Amino acid sequence: MRAFQLLGWRQPPELREVPVPEPGPGQVLVKVGGAGACHSDLHILEAPAPLPGVTTPPFTLGHENAGWVERSGPGVTGFAPGDPVIVYGCWGCGVCANCRESRENYCQTLEGQGPGLGGGHDGGMAEYLLVPAARYLIPLGTLDPRQAAPLSDAGLTSYHAVKRSLHLLGPGSTAVVIGAGGLGQMTIQILRALSAAATVVAVDTDAGKLQTAARMGADEALLSGDETIKRIKEITGQQGAQLVLDMVGVDPTLRMAAQVARTLGHLTIVGLGGAALPVNFSSPPHECSVASPYWGSLTELTEVITLARQEKIRMLVEHFPLERASEAYRLLRDGKIQGRAVITPSD
Repeated sequence: MRAFQLLGWRQPPELREVPVPEPGPGQVLVKVGGAGACHSDLHILEAPAPLPGVTTPPFTLGHENAGWVERSGPGVTGFAPGDPVIVYGCWGCGVCANCRESRENYCQTLEGQGPGLGGGHDGGMAEYLLVPAARYLIPLGTLDPRQAAPLSDAGLTSYHAVKRSLHLLGPGSTAVVIGAGGLGQMTIQILRALSAAATVVAVDTDAGKLQTAARMGADEALLSGDETIKRIKEITGQQGAQLVLDMVGVDPTLRMAAQVARTLGHLTIVGLGGAALPVNFSSPPHECSVASPYWGSLTELTEVITLARQEKIRMLVEHFPLERASEAYRLLRDGKIQGRAVITPSD
C-alpha cells in the first residue's frame, strides 16, 4: 500500500510503498477515507531534532482519521466490514486511572500518543490504518469519513477546551476565540451549540477567515489590532471575557489573551505556537485560571459525533488525494486552507 511517511528530521515526507498490516488479536484494520492535516504535524515536520514523546522516523503521518472497517483480528466484536468509523487519536495503556475514566489523552504511562505522532504508531495518511483496539473506533452512522476525519482532533480538542469552562458561560457572558482557522471555526460552532446565551467574539488577522467565523456563529468578528482589545472591553463592560481561547499560541495572541480575560475567568491555550505567557501579580487578572488542554476523552468524542450527526457542527474541508499531501501541507503552512485539509487515500 501507499503511505505518506516522514523519513527523518528536517526531511520532506515521501510517498512510499509499505506492506499492508495484518490485524492481530483485538486489532482492527481500517480502510482510510480521510486523514486530516493538522498544524501540529507542521511542528513535527519542521522540528530540527526529536520532539518529546515522538519516536524516531520513519512513520506514517496523520492523526485525524476516519474510514471503513476492512477486517478485524480474533476477539473483536461489534464491528463488521464496511462499517464507517472514526478513530480516537490518543492511544493509552488502557489500565491506568485516567485511561479507565476514558481520558486516554492523559494516560499516565504512554502520554496518550497515538497514530501519526510517533509513539511507535503509523498514522492514517495511507490506504490502511491498523488500530490496536476496537475501543478506539466510534461508529459514524451516516457521516462521511472524508468529511468527519477532522472531528477526531479539531472537533474533539475544541469541544474539550470549551466544555471545561461551560459553567462560566451563562447569559451575559462573553467568550473570545483568538484565531479563526479550522480549529477556531470549530470552537465557535461548539460555543454556539453548548452555550447559546454567550456572546462569541472571533479575532484573526485574516478578513476571509473572519467572514467564515461570522457564518459559523460569531457575534463579532474583529481584525486583530490596537482597537481589538478596546472593543472587547466595550462588549464586556470593561470587565473582560469569562473565557478566552487562544487557538494560536504565539506572543502577540497570548498578550492579547491576558489583556482581554477577566478576574475569575479562564484563559485556555490551545494553539501550539510555542510562546510563553508572562505571569505576574497583575496579569493575567486575579484568579484567572490558565490551562493548556490536550485533545479530549473517548467519551467526549462520542459527544462530538452526536453534535455532527445533529448538524450542529460541521468542519469545512478541502480534499487532497494522497499524491497531493505535500501540497496540502504547503498550503496549510502558508495559511491558505480556510478550514481543514483532508487527505483521501481511498479516492
